[in-house]
Amino acid sequence: MHLFYTPDIAPSHPQYFLNEEESKHAVRVLRLESGAEVQLIDGRGGLYTAQIKDAHPKRTILQITSVITAYNKRNHYLHIAIAPTKNLDRLEWFLEKATEIGIDEISLIICRRSERKEVKVDRLNKIIISAIKQSLKAYHPVLNGPVAFDAFISRQFEGQKFIAHCENTAKTSLSNELKKQGEYLILVGPEGDFAPVEIEMALHNGFKAITLGDNRLRTETAALEACFEVNFLNR
Repeated sequence: MHLFYTPDIAPSHPQYFLNEEESKHAVRVLRLESGAEVQLIDGRGGLYTAQIKDAHPKRTILQITSVITAYNKRNHYLHIAIAPTKNLDRLEWFLEKATEIGIDEISLIICRRSERKEVKVDRLNKIIISAIKQSLKAYHPVLNGPVAFDAFISRQFEGQKFIAHCENTAKTSLSNELKKQGEYLILVGPEGDFAPVEIEMALHNGFKAITLGDNRLRTETAALEACFEVNFLNR
């Protein structure tokens, strides 16, 4: 069944009108006709089943037939703060795969060794939308625009806080520290890793240093490994 992202849909309304872009895609590309069933996700946990009442290429009318709220809601909250990679394709790959696996929030942090300091968030959100449609996720992860590392770590966060780095200092593993069904914030640095002063600042602000294994991982791979581990440990 074909799936559409409809963030402005209201659960209480019996009908919904696809915007012109989605209507054109439904009618001209997918060649859907009146009577066809489709599914809609609102990015807030709602999964809708609907029937096409009028297959118009500019304003397709849908009749909502069923609604599931909190569809596949997970038992924890994962927030990963990642330094944007120099090659933007690698960051896009992470966003796509993390969305498919399960993540709630992503923040882009600018560190002392960051090679990329500007990012077009609109483009990255399109990657996320494509991934939630592909993997049938009813929740749209929050994507926060770039912010300086120093400012970010001083923000209040209710939950466990970790920093993954490669310095040869005392670290623990997520499996030893993670409390199930909780809220987690994990920092992942740029290609050159966090600067020692940043690690000290994070520790001073209540973050625990963790290792993601014996191998030295790329930024996007390390972030995805953290995402996988948190979801695995919360099964």
